[in-house]
Amino acid sequence: MNNWFRRSLVWLALDPHIAAPLVFAALLRVGLMMVAFLLTGTQVMTQGDTASYLEPGWNLIHHGAFETAGLPETDRTPGYPIFAMLTGMAMGNVLLTAFAQIVLSLVSLLLARRIADRIFPDSRAGVIAAWLFAIEPLSITYTARLMPETLFVMLLLVCIECVLVFQKTARVRVLVIAGLVLAAATFVRPISYYLGFALALGVAVTAPRQRGLWWKAPAVLLVTFLPWLAAWQARNEIETGYSGFSSIVETNLYFFQSAEVSAELQQITLGAEQAKLGYPTEADYLGAHPEQVGWSQTERLHFMRTQAVKVIALHPLLYFKTHMVGVGVVAFTPCATELLQLFRAYPVDGAMPHRIINEGVMLSLERLFVIHPEVTIVMALLEAVLLLLYLFAVWACLRSGVQNLGMWTIVLISAYFLMISGGAQAVGRYRLPVMPLLCILAAGGIVLVYKNKMRGHDSPAVEDI
Repeated sequence: MNNWFRRSLVWLALDPHIAAPLVFAALLRVGLMMVAFLLTGTQVMTQGDTASYLEPGWNLIHHGAFETAGLPETDRTPGYPIFAMLTGMAMGNVLLTAFAQIVLSLVSLLLARRIADRIFPDSRAGVIAAWLFAIEPLSITYTARLMPETLFVMLLLVCIECVLVFQKTARVRVLVIAGLVLAAATFVRPISYYLGFALALGVAVTAPRQRGLWWKAPAVLLVTFLPWLAAWQARNEIETGYSGFSSIVETNLYFFQSAEVSAELQQITLGAEQAKLGYPTEADYLGAHPEQVGWSQTERLHFMRTQAVKVIALHPLLYFKTHMVGVGVVAFTPCATELLQLFRAYPVDGAMPHRIINEGVMLSLERLFVIHPEVTIVMALLEAVLLLLYLFAVWACLRSGVQNLGMWTIVLISAYFLMISGGAQAVGRYRLPVMPLLCILAAGGIVLVYKNKMRGHDSPAVEDI
């Protein structure tokens, strides 16, 4: 038991250097949770999509069926619902689940430090990455909101750590853990569904040529990753006739991605087009499509996908434009709304997303500054922090060699999440999986800037990262 404990401490890179950022991160997250609870109770913590995870999780734990409103659930996957139930929500204890998310966030901090140490030889990079993640606003905010992002980030970092270990040691067995953990992450958020294939391709390209690792390594990763996904798709097929992994794909295609294309063509707002299509409730949908009253869930999903693909295929360039606008939203939105809501400080009349879509960024900000200057100031501060992280990250990439496989691995994984999160449904919280990776890259950039400054003061030369 003691040996296992010591190995765990070594694996998590626990040492005196990490104590300060770890404690500071814990205080920030616990403090935010308690202040939010005192000001808003659990209302903000559980608003938005939270209920759509809790209901099927509750039914699974208490009735043995993963379903919503008496029907098999296909939009949500069981990863986060099970986590939420087991950590407190089975007893209705929101704070206990939020505290569990804080613990996961602290584990993510330790993993970020460990990954940075693997990528950059300067030992300061890891500690700096830990400090950056400790104070990163989006990661702090979502520990206090019952959403799957914090759990997903922790699992993603474990997977990345295992892939980096393989790159350095060629030990295939670590890819078993990588595949299993990535499968678990995909059950938390289906957005990583295609990441397993991308990682397998990357491992095949970068694996040493000896012992047939170029095919054995990706095979091990896929064999431990794919069967779990296939099993869930078989469950969906058996219970509903829907053969996909998550029907949220069809929902987003129909009500957001193709709807935005149609809205652009008709020069109306996205909201107006969504209303025509029957969003957001089932009653709205059946009102817009009365002929589908007797249709099964699978037939409706097939209709949504077919219609959406038809619209997108007819206007690929317009779709690409709207998708990339969404990528920009994910990459650069400061996410002040989410933070201010926890303090009851966000005005109900500050509906920024609708104003940005209808009026443009600059006019929206100008109007918001006139009405709510304090909100604009918070947004500007958060945006400044985000842009600084990007600046240092870009500097690290420019100054590091192409031989740094670990660094380029996390750059490409970050690009994957930004690109796949685009479209009209894009929101800032989709950037959360990128934030620890951005902190890692920025830490490398900060070390490089410091070294250049020291050289400017005639300090002894130090090798670049």
